[in-house]
Amino acid sequence: MPQQAPTPPELPRLPRELRFAFVEASWHADIVQRSRDAFFAEMARAGFGPEAIDVFDVAGAFEIPLHAQRLAQSGRYAAVVGSALVVDGGVYRHDFVAASVVQALMQVQLQTGVPVICAVQAPHHFHEHVEHRKFLQQHFGTKGAEAAQAVLFTVAGLRAIDAQG
Repeated sequence: MPQQAPTPPELPRLPRELRFAFVEASWHADIVQRSRDAFFAEMARAGFGPEAIDVFDVAGAFEIPLHAQRLAQSGRYAAVVGSALVVDGGVYRHDFVAASVVQALMQVQLQTGVPVICAVQAPHHFHEHVEHRKFLQQHFGTKGAEAAQAVLFTVAGLRAIDAQG
């Protein structure tokens, strides 16, 4: 018997005047943009259209935290999302880069009080063949939807805490 797709969670309702920022790395754009597309689709399901989300392109994962920090400090955004694919190669090991980015994004949210959701993925091995790229595109789609859910539930939870006074 074929498995049924899981029912998407009911999303919290938030004020429509809220804005969100999505920072995406341009390296491996065909994969990373799947995260953005899925994020937009899930945010639309919650009532936030593209006019509520600003997209910022950066070169790679390493550039995301500084952008996230400036965006969070601006006071314009209820939450910021960073998305990138970190692969082996270059000067730095991919696990070092991914861990550095995650740690920096955590610092940004703790210092600013603005949720910063991380959709930075670092697979153990990256292969340029078609099947692996297709797998990662699908995976990034899942991660984009999960990032939107994390944004919505985190913002709703923080607003509830603030409302308690």
